This record gives sequence, C-alpha cells and structure tokens, in this order.
Amino acid sequence: MLFDGWDELGRVLVMGVLGYAGLIVILRVTGKRTLAKMNAFDLVVTVSLGSVLAAAVLDENVSLAEAIAAFVVLCGLQFVIAWAAVRSERVRALVASEPALLAWEGRVLPDALKRERVAVEELRSVLRAAGRTSLEGVRAVVLETDGSFSVVGSDEWDGAPGAGAGDRFLALDGVVAPEGLGPAHLRQR
Repeated sequence: MLFDGWDELGRVLVMGVLGYAGLIVILRVTGKRTLAKMNAFDLVVTVSLGSVLAAAVLDENVSLAEAIAAFVVLCGLQFVIAWAAVRSERVRALVASEPALLAWEGRVLPDALKRERVAVEELRSVLRAAGRTSLEGVRAVVLETDGSFSVVGSDEWDGAPGAGAGDRFLALDGVVAPEGLGPAHLRQR
C-alpha cells in the first residue's frame, strides 16, 4: 500500500517530532558520554535508542509515553554503567575491552591479528586510511576498545610506553598521577 490515510501519516509526523524532541532532551540531560561509542555496551545503547524511536514513530501500538520511558531506561542504564565503570575496575572489566596491539615497531603481530580476527588486508586498509603505504615508520597499530584503529608513527612517539605526551594522565582510576601534573603545569593540592 502506498497510502493508508491522513490519520496514519499525521500520527507518524507527530510521533516523529515528539519522539525526537524527547530523545534530544534526555540526551542533553544525560550528557555527551551517552552517545560516545567507547565500548560494545555503548553501541548497544545507541542502536537501541534508534530502534525505540523507529518503533514509536511507525508502530501505532507504541505510545509516546512508552517510548520516553524506554529512552529514560536505556540512557539511565548507560549512565549508571559508565559511572560505575569509572569507579570500579571490576565493572570496567565487564563492560570494556582492552586496546589490542596489532603491529609494533614496523612488524605485524600475527597472533594478535588472529586473536582479534583482523585480516592482514584489513590492516593494510587501516594503514592506507592513515596515509601510510607500509609499516615502515610505524611505531604501533592499535585496535581500540570502540573498534576503531589508531596508527602511531615513530615520529609521534618520543620513547618507551609512558614517555609519550599522550601517555601522561592527570588521574587514573580516580587517583591523581603526580608525574602527569608537571607537563600540564598543575600542582596537586
């Protein structure tokens, strides 16, 4: 059927606008972290929010109140899990994976590729996307926790792990890291 009537079309328009507005308000309240795709749980929440919005717009059996309640539950769960993961190593281990080193100092790490199910051709594609044609001059290729890849050139790394500017943390697991304060020109009180 191409057209069921103005009532159905009107309902889709109203539910689309109101559902979208409700989702935006909830996302603004819960903050930017809600849509950050930093781990698999974040991806599930993001996809689920879209599914709920689509169901509310297209399924006449789903009310606006039900959709808003589902948005609140999903965003609330994501907020609580992210909050707990910042404060608990145990929770973080449950919801977040560790980055995986796929290449180091110009050499592919075949066992890591197998473990992470990354083909050599995919690694080559990652290098091309980073403007590289080979592993020459590449210090590290990392599969990040969100599924993206990072290519770090030898020229971007000024020493062993922990020596690069990107490896300095102001705080880790809620504890101030004094060695990170100096480069940021900060002091611990």
